[in-house]
Amino acid sequence: MANEIVKAVAKKAKIPEAAAQIAVDTALNLLKTKLPPAMGSILDSFLSSGSSGAASKKGARKDDNPLEELSSIAGKLLGKK
Repeated sequence: MANEIVKAVAKKAKIPEAAAQIAVDTALNLLKTKLPPAMGSILDSFLSSGSSGAASKKGARKDDNPLEELSSIAGKLLGKK
């Protein structure tokens, strides 16, 4: 999943994947410092998986935006709909 996020950032920002990797790593590390430890573990698990499982349950297409999916999951974890 992390690789999909890097590719999406590179495409959206029109930057090389190497630069997108640095940006994504930086953002994720900052996010993990702001989250409770349990949520950081959930984020790590999500990123290391090939898919979140949530997308397949909803019948999401393979080309769905992984950033939107991550945002949706984060909103649900934080109690937002």
